[in-house]
Amino acid sequence: MGTVTAAISLSAAAAVGSRPAGRRRHRGPGAFRCSASAAGERQFLFNRIAPVYDHLNDVLSLGQHRTWKRICVSWSRAKMGDRVLDLCCGSGDLAFLLSQKVGLDGEVMALDFSRQQLLTAADRQEQRWKLCYKNIKWIEGDALDLPFTDRYFDAVTVGYGLRNVIDKSRAMQEIFRVMKPGSRVSILDFNKSSSLFTASLQSWAIDNVVVPLASGYGLTEEYKYLKSSISQYLTGEELEKLAKEAGFSVAKHYELGGGLMGNLVATR
Repeated sequence: MGTVTAAISLSAAAAVGSRPAGRRRHRGPGAFRCSASAAGERQFLFNRIAPVYDHLNDVLSLGQHRTWKRICVSWSRAKMGDRVLDLCCGSGDLAFLLSQKVGLDGEVMALDFSRQQLLTAADRQEQRWKLCYKNIKWIEGDALDLPFTDRYFDAVTVGYGLRNVIDKSRAMQEIFRVMKPGSRVSILDFNKSSSLFTASLQSWAIDNVVVPLASGYGLTEEYKYLKSSISQYLTGEELEKLAKEAGFSVAKHYELGGGLMGNLVATR
């Protein structure tokens, strides 16, 4: 793991140290006090589930999460030569897809607050080697204080991450700040459905399928969190409003997987 750890550290330093001239918003320590405890708990949770995260995703979604992630990346309109950000990258699924989209002339910054998830992603990069994967840099960082200058990225993706951010409004403002004019962000997550049937089905599946399966890995409490995180998340309409309040000119939320998943697409 030594070389992997070094790779993450060097990537983070490169992302910060090589920033082109421009403004970056800085916050004093007081801005973190109220949310530090909750954020720390979530960071611990994702470090805990990292070793089995990919396997459980495959089992629980019957492999469908891969289709939803391909859709998410496609809707970002990332193309050859682009500089892109995968925010809350987890174990790297979207980053690997983006890498193939932008090619060796492009650049993928993959940022997450969970060091263990980043170590898993870097391991996968080595095991599933493709030449284009050389364009990925794994960065340990904060979605509320991105280490990039204004108007830096041609496209941004977020896969199952915004729901877990404490201050979603601040996160959306940071995403807007680092995007170039005319670029897109594509945000995939569980859908907080307004349909009673869909919401009931989702709740039943978590209680009777997700949590029992996770308990086999000793992760009962970690996956019980999923239900409350969805109930506290935003509806599609609320996500569209959040994006527009952050400054995005166009924002549209699409339901996927029979309404169980949702994807927000917003243009700067």
